[in-house]
Amino acid sequence: MRLRRWAVRLTLLAALATLGWGLLGNLRYAWDWSVVWTYRELYWSGLVTTLGVSSGAIALGLALGVAGGLARMSENLWLSEAAGLYVWLFRGTPLLTQIYIFYFCLAVAVNVDSPLLTGMAALAVFAGAYITEMVRAGIESVDIGQWEAARSTGLGHAQALRLVVFPQAMRRIIPPVTGQFVSLIKDSSLLSVIAVRELTKSAEMVNAATYKTFEAYLPLAGFYLLLTYPLSILTSRLEQRIRNPSPHATNLDIPSKGARE
Repeated sequence: MRLRRWAVRLTLLAALATLGWGLLGNLRYAWDWSVVWTYRELYWSGLVTTLGVSSGAIALGLALGVAGGLARMSENLWLSEAAGLYVWLFRGTPLLTQIYIFYFCLAVAVNVDSPLLTGMAALAVFAGAYITEMVRAGIESVDIGQWEAARSTGLGHAQALRLVVFPQAMRRIIPPVTGQFVSLIKDSSLLSVIAVRELTKSAEMVNAATYKTFEAYLPLAGFYLLLTYPLSILTSRLEQRIRNPSPHATNLDIPSKGARE
């Protein structure tokens, strides 16, 4: 079955490549792919910057998302409402707008003169809002019986959430969170508007210097595919593991009294 699936994928990819080549072949355009090699160092530096800013934003966004999701499920009304307001603000406004506000308003207010750090923070806060809702949904998907069983052993709400429910929810949270990381890598291309020299900005600079639009931007798409493909495969495999859990897995793992203390 796996071999057949790969055969179908390769066939579709070949058909798509043939169609694209045919369409581009009809253009009256003098191709010059030496541009990519000539400006390879610019592409390479953009790739490194994209990896760096995406990795930093992923780490910070994950921390914000887990904290926000736990706060959303907290019995403390202030924490819960603050997390809800955070999600509402950053999911309800475009990322591009947030980048502008972070760079031209917040960064100036706190005297931070680094487009890279400002852009990383904007991406992290944006991703954190989505991860917050993923964490909340994952926790709410755990059977209510797990809460009741945990509380019956003497655990408080926070202890039951931290020690029993959240570890189970993690199995369901990880696949969509990994998918969010894929989106975050692609969203990093928006940082070109604040002069962060990542992949998209590098391609823009190549185009501005050579006027070779196709040669500048087609490799850009390939670079993003190479960056996101491993995470896409990881997401798919995690989802398969969720759908086909180990037969030895158990739902409830109540910690001992010593562990709780």
